Amino acid sequence: MPIAMARHILLKTAQEAEQLKARLDKGEDFATLARRHSLCPSRKRGGDLGEIRPGQMIKAFESVVFRKPLHQVHGPLKTTFGWHLIVVYFRD
Repeated sequence: MPIAMARHILLKTAQEAEQLKARLDKGEDFATLARRHSLCPSRKRGGDLGEIRPGQMIKAFESVVFRKPLHQVHGPLKTTFGWHLIVVYFRD
């Protein structure tokens, strides 16, 4: 079974997500921004979601985690939880 590891930042609006993505594109630290801005409890770990296996997350989120390139900021991605910025840092 595939496994991946990712970090994310969960935000209320697309505008907030776009603003943070621009900051990340300029080199700001993902984990630091996650701790300061994310609405998810994973913020305490810099947005780190740990090991993710298929079927654990909603489909839109998993499509990024299991299909998009590693070590890039993906999103903003809208889900029922809000707007996500996602970085996948491991996949096997």
